[in-house]
Amino acid sequence: MVIPDLSKKSDAELRSWIENHETKGVTGTPLYLALVEEEARRKGRGLKTSVSLEVLKQAARDGKFIAYGDLAEANAVPWSQARHLMNGAHGHLDNLLSICHANGLPLLPSICVNQGGVRTGALSDEALAGFAKGAERLGYAVTDRGAFLRKCQQACFEWGRQAK
Repeated sequence: MVIPDLSKKSDAELRSWIENHETKGVTGTPLYLALVEEEARRKGRGLKTSVSLEVLKQAARDGKFIAYGDLAEANAVPWSQARHLMNGAHGHLDNLLSICHANGLPLLPSICVNQGGVRTGALSDEALAGFAKGAERLGYAVTDRGAFLRKCQQACFEWGRQAK
């Protein structure tokens, strides 16, 4: 399949195409990945998915959790700006979740946590709910949010050990 020139599509068109892919459960296609990456590029305001993805991969290889601020710093975006772009539907972490899923990677955003959870991997209730909602949107069955998060984190670190 030839991927159309997405730069000519409106934000609304991109969002509609992404939602259609998610509704149909076809989130592993090259077009879906291109759509999510284009949306992330437009809305990132300095947060680059390629930079953040490399930081998350390195954290997985190192077997450690990182804070949201670490992604902001790696992207050279002030925390005062980045914090508004990180969470929520279609935020930076949500886009990274989609990109990981589409590329067959573990859900690497699971190891990016609130500053207070860097030692344990714990997320705030709000962040955990957002992570679970994003995973469900991609077709993952989440019955116990905490257990699902820990399973995803474990998968990230296992991937990291094998990727060294």
